[in-house]
Amino acid sequence: MRRSILSSLRAHLGRLIAACLAIVLGVGFGTLAMTVHASASHGIDETIGAQYRGVDTVVQPFAQAITPADVAKVREVPTAASVVTYTTAYMQAAFAGLVRPESLAIDALYDSTRIAGPGTSSGRLPNATNEIALPKRLADKHKVAVGQSLRISSYNNKSWTVTVVGLIDDSKTVGPTSAVATPAAVKLFEPDAEIRAIGIAAQPGVTQLQLTNDVNAVIPHGLTASTGAQFIDHEVKSFTNGIDVLGGVFGMFAVIALFVACLVIANTFTIVIAQRTREMALLRCVGASRKQVFSSVLAEATVVGVVASTIGVVFGVALSALGLALSREFDWGIPPLPLHLDLLSIFAPLLLGAVATIVAAIVPARRATKVAPLAALRPEVAPAAASKAGVLRLVLGFLLLAGGGLLLAAGASSHQVILGVAGGAVSFLGILAVGSLLVPALIRVIGALPARNGGVPARIAVANAVRNPKRTAATTSALLIGVTLISLTCVGIASVRKTFDVSMDGQYPVDLMVTAYNEKMPASAEQQLRDIKGITQVVPVSKVNVKAGGQEIPVTGVNQSDAGKVIHNSELAGKLQPGTALLDYQTLQMLNVKDGAPLTIVSGGHKLVLTAKLVVGLDPITVTSTDLAKLAPNAALSGFWLASDPKADGSDVIDAVEQSIPSVKELAVTGGLAERTSYTKVFDVLLIVGVGLLGVSVLIALVGVGNTLSLSVLERTRENALLRAMGLSRRQLRRMLAVESLLMALVAAGLGIVLGLIYGWTGTSALMGGQTVDGGVEYAVPVKLLVVITAVAAVAGLLASVLPARRAAKVAPAGALATE
Repeated sequence: MRRSILSSLRAHLGRLIAACLAIVLGVGFGTLAMTVHASASHGIDETIGAQYRGVDTVVQPFAQAITPADVAKVREVPTAASVVTYTTAYMQAAFAGLVRPESLAIDALYDSTRIAGPGTSSGRLPNATNEIALPKRLADKHKVAVGQSLRISSYNNKSWTVTVVGLIDDSKTVGPTSAVATPAAVKLFEPDAEIRAIGIAAQPGVTQLQLTNDVNAVIPHGLTASTGAQFIDHEVKSFTNGIDVLGGVFGMFAVIALFVACLVIANTFTIVIAQRTREMALLRCVGASRKQVFSSVLAEATVVGVVASTIGVVFGVALSALGLALSREFDWGIPPLPLHLDLLSIFAPLLLGAVATIVAAIVPARRATKVAPLAALRPEVAPAAASKAGVLRLVLGFLLLAGGGLLLAAGASSHQVILGVAGGAVSFLGILAVGSLLVPALIRVIGALPARNGGVPARIAVANAVRNPKRTAATTSALLIGVTLISLTCVGIASVRKTFDVSMDGQYPVDLMVTAYNEKMPASAEQQLRDIKGITQVVPVSKVNVKAGGQEIPVTGVNQSDAGKVIHNSELAGKLQPGTALLDYQTLQMLNVKDGAPLTIVSGGHKLVLTAKLVVGLDPITVTSTDLAKLAPNAALSGFWLASDPKADGSDVIDAVEQSIPSVKELAVTGGLAERTSYTKVFDVLLIVGVGLLGVSVLIALVGVGNTLSLSVLERTRENALLRAMGLSRRQLRRMLAVESLLMALVAAGLGIVLGLIYGWTGTSALMGGQTVDGGVEYAVPVKLLVVITAVAAVAGLLASVLPARRAAKVAPAGALATE
């Protein structure tokens, strides 16, 4: 049998390449996910561990701040060999080319004999109060070199000129890096600088736990001490939590890709078994047992699975290395990560791919054992859905659909993500189970038009597509999984984004609010803001301090007709009416005024009674410019409200606004654009990653479509020859197979999009229903993306039919009719 297995592998190598491709993609994808996750986790673990090397115990504030007295107590602990403080002063630095200074955190240097300290990539560490070392990334951003002077100032308007004597090596640092100065300089810059933590190294022979217990005995209850290992583990988890989540998502996509690959593998081996029916019958005639035939098929699957899985692992590792190299080449805001290979990320995908191949080949192998020695020399017709097994499967499928639907509804209404995921999985299994009934019915519906107007080839194509319901359902299932997940991702992200936008419009109704303190805005300020790329609307506002309820509160006045141009929330903009004062929650509570109650405002000799209304996201008190003129006829222009282009880069717009109007010394820029931009970028990345990763499963599924058409061509060799003999041209034969493939692709795409809409909407409700202020969820339909998905599926289906159609067209009618 060994010789037979090897000869069979050589004879059917071309057909097995399709199965190998599916396995390579699935295993490679899994290896990529696991390797990148392992590299990121290991890199961050090593980076944070290096930052805190030598620290055996860490004291952090819990319910109170760390004081110098607390530090003194820790220094007296006999088991402590070295005690350092992590002290930070928060300053502002005037970098060249900036209109206003930028925030800069400065850490105090400490004794790094036992505990790791910062190192420099160039220059040296400061040793005088007029010296400073900047993080290299920050220095490169602002083009600061060693030896240059830098003006820094505190928030109480004291300033100093310092010399940059070194650049801190932050190439392997996780998170933002602070500048460093001597302890005396930090004390000078900010006498009450914050002590963020205390780091302690133990005496020789003292364990971390023993030192931590000794430190806990002397510090107050408002502080907490943890071992160095616990602290580093906590820091690592704070950074790797997102990586772990992303790794889980990647792993889920890898499992999906491998599951789709299993469907393709099963179909591929079904084709191979169909081609070898005569061969297996002859083996039975010369004495091969059912067990030997079964074992030979599984042996072939094992060889294919191991070889293809090995190639997939190599392919995945190569992609991981390429991705990590690109992350080092481009500034993606993460430290450079070396490729880290562990046994799990290598052998788990390898083993999973091999086992999946063997499992997928079991059903075709059992079918091979049913080949009688002197009979069944033709491919076996698959059992119809009306068989006993088919009926049981349909009943089970409908039960799964009903149960999954109830779980989906429960998850959406109670905002329980786990229930929603369970409902989606159960209901989708139900869809797969009833596929042999559902898919042919949909093909008949979609195929009615081409069957009526497409001539004989189209009518035959529709009939062929529904001839073997079980196999057609299996083929469309592979593509259905990919389309459903892509549609779910697109619909879910679009709905979450729309929900987020509506929520943001409620919490931050204005993109940017620009305010000058204790200064007048220049006459050219409005035009300067309008000239900024990405700013679409500029509305001037005035502000005066008034008395209300015995308190002095700023009141902002804005033109009623212009407010709607910059306030995204139309309902809120409609509340801004003459005689109405819009108050935020804190002001309403402070003045002890109820929503809808009258509010008396006094400014100088003017008095005005307005109706108070509660709003979110505006200034403490907002009125129309008409009402403000009654309170303060000469109120000066104090700022502007801005609206931005949604397509513009929010970070660039904010930077440009913050550096605008240079004649104003203190310019405050607030609003929801920064938060909106950060989340928009996350949504964009998720959409790109999700569609890109799920595209792999679609690619694997298309291999399956091509395989199924090949099996169809094989089973219908004599039938196709008879059609050719009766006058069907090669072109018409190719068109017949193209229509058959297109129908399956369109059914998979249509059904997948419908399921994607349902799962995307219910998933959004489960995920976001409990996150919004009012519990409201917005549903979106990304029409353009769904049309693109359908078009891609249709084109891919047509492409999958090219090779089988060419193979069918090459068969001569006379030769095929002679085949027995």
